Amino acid sequence: MEQGFQVIFQPAGRRGFVPAGKTILDAARQLGVEIEAICGEKRTCGKCKVKVQEGFFERYGIESKIDNTSAFHAVEANFINRDECNMCRLSCYAEIFGDLVVFVPEESRGGKQVIRKSAKQINIAIDPAVRKYAVQLTPPTLHDTQGDFERLAAEMANSYGLDDLTIDFQILRTLPRVLREGNWQATVSVWLNYEIIQVEPGFVETGYGLAVDIGTTTVAGFLCDLRTGNVVGTASMMNPQVTYGEDVLSRLTYAMTNDDGLDKLHRAIIEGLNQIVTSVCEEARIRPGEIYEAVLVGNTAMHHLFLGIYPNELGLSPYPPASHKGTNVKPRELGLNILPSGNVYVLPIEAGFVGADNVAVLIAEEPYTQDENWLIIDIGTNGELILGNREKLLSCSCATGPAFEGASIKFGMRAAPGAIEKVKIDPKTHEVTWKAIGDKTWHRAAHAPGTARGICGSGIIDAVAEMYRAGVILKSGAFNRALTTPRLRPGANGKLEFVLAWADETVIGQDITVIGHDVRQIQLAKGAMYTGAKLMMQKLGITKPDKIILAGAFGSYIDKTKAMILGMIPDCEMENVYAVGNAAGDGARMALLNRTKREEAERMAREVEYVELSAHEDFEQEFTRSMHLPHMTDAFPLLDQYLNGNGRKPEARPASHAKTKPAPAIAAPGGGLT
Repeated sequence: MEQGFQVIFQPAGRRGFVPAGKTILDAARQLGVEIEAICGEKRTCGKCKVKVQEGFFERYGIESKIDNTSAFHAVEANFINRDECNMCRLSCYAEIFGDLVVFVPEESRGGKQVIRKSAKQINIAIDPAVRKYAVQLTPPTLHDTQGDFERLAAEMANSYGLDDLTIDFQILRTLPRVLREGNWQATVSVWLNYEIIQVEPGFVETGYGLAVDIGTTTVAGFLCDLRTGNVVGTASMMNPQVTYGEDVLSRLTYAMTNDDGLDKLHRAIIEGLNQIVTSVCEEARIRPGEIYEAVLVGNTAMHHLFLGIYPNELGLSPYPPASHKGTNVKPRELGLNILPSGNVYVLPIEAGFVGADNVAVLIAEEPYTQDENWLIIDIGTNGELILGNREKLLSCSCATGPAFEGASIKFGMRAAPGAIEKVKIDPKTHEVTWKAIGDKTWHRAAHAPGTARGICGSGIIDAVAEMYRAGVILKSGAFNRALTTPRLRPGANGKLEFVLAWADETVIGQDITVIGHDVRQIQLAKGAMYTGAKLMMQKLGITKPDKIILAGAFGSYIDKTKAMILGMIPDCEMENVYAVGNAAGDGARMALLNRTKREEAERMAREVEYVELSAHEDFEQEFTRSMHLPHMTDAFPLLDQYLNGNGRKPEARPASHAKTKPAPAIAAPGGGLT
């Protein structure tokens, strides 16, 4: 078979070469991408809709365009409005005649990704930036012709001590009607004791805010009641920008090399956020206009792309951001579908590749209040590390790449049903047991029917760690050629591969294997993380952290023992390694619910010392050593002690997060509403 054209499917991250004339649906099946086709390819259901992404994709070295597909068929017009989406095609009709990047929308995916970012209770006093106040105004008369705004401002000053208030122009335009609708009783929403952002007739107690963590791969939103701090709606999704690149550098390159690249990336994340707004509002049964403020966090690239800020300098040394400070902007300026006159606050950033998400982790976990040295690792496509205590804090960024998300792996896939997420290998027989997402039990019988479709991030970490412990791979990461087992064999290209699941245990009809390239990708990712931790420990003059905190939703689903076996994290007492979930999301909620936390964020973003790893004189040497499993020269005595049964068993993390403290009800003259 001739090589054909390169096709990349997003957000699955699957890619390969497909012969000319094959349909996109054929290509998807060849590459293990599930697209809904419930009509059995009779071309009658319209469920297999996909979107061709146009532009030059430097990461893949291809130019993707709609002209690389066959002509639009008349039948497709029954399902696709080309005025709304002129890059959309039905995958059963569109034949491939050139390189393509294809985005499969959520509604067309056969196996939906499991995005696991939940909200936990946080301990925070409720003092949001937006507060509501009830007022009873005296109507104007011929003897009192004061303007409506001046009348309202005077009452706010007299009753609440809020002097010199300003008012959003859009609210001013409707103010006369609103005051009279409420018979001069109104509820006034004020942002930071400074600006009136909403006036509603009568007394309205309810008000909501949205906290959002914009990750490189996933986006999570948390709708909060601004009175109680309770989370009343949550939604998660793949970052729509993944179509334009799986990692930060790919997206920056796309923005830099395509005239409309920045605009496409900006619009993609705004459209995605509006989907999240719709979802959380439906869950809470409220209108989008009842969301008065949104607080967002993300790495520096996500920050710039969300705000539509020219990002080119982030891709060029010395990688300066447009601004370090937190940003406030009107939702209507971004096209975000919440209260147009409300506020969007984006937390400050530390450096070119250590962003607002890292600052959010800081204010959520508060290592600056501790005597012990904490190492906090936010594991994701762009890894960010914090090390230190109340005396000094360091931070760094390491490009771990998308391997931890299952991308760049031969059978890698996102965390969706059928993805192998846990692996065990018998060190004597080298037989494999595994568990896939959606399965209640482990698959233990070789060649018995199973549900496996591929391997997700936690699964590949488990697999490589188990392969090392079982002697399948050596300290260098190379396969152990002296090993005799039918699972270790030459692949189609003659290079060794290890079989995790036989074809008859899968639903794709292929052996799911780990190849040398897969191991190498994990070595590169884990080596980058360990190098960052090691160089920061050297700078602080310590040999190990007192506590390791694994942040990020992904950090909650990896086995911390396997992570240490690989050398993703330094040697440490296992009972002092904790997973805290989406700490960036927690920090975003804290900044939403407590204005003091914003001041804290602004201060800490400036006090943390950023370490530029690439400029460190020992970086290349340490990175090379960190590629080994777990390390070329560093010993892991505490890990060895634990694995040999002499260490203490891990304990549950102390419950440090209590319920939020409720805010008082809507303020009213004389002690509240009655």
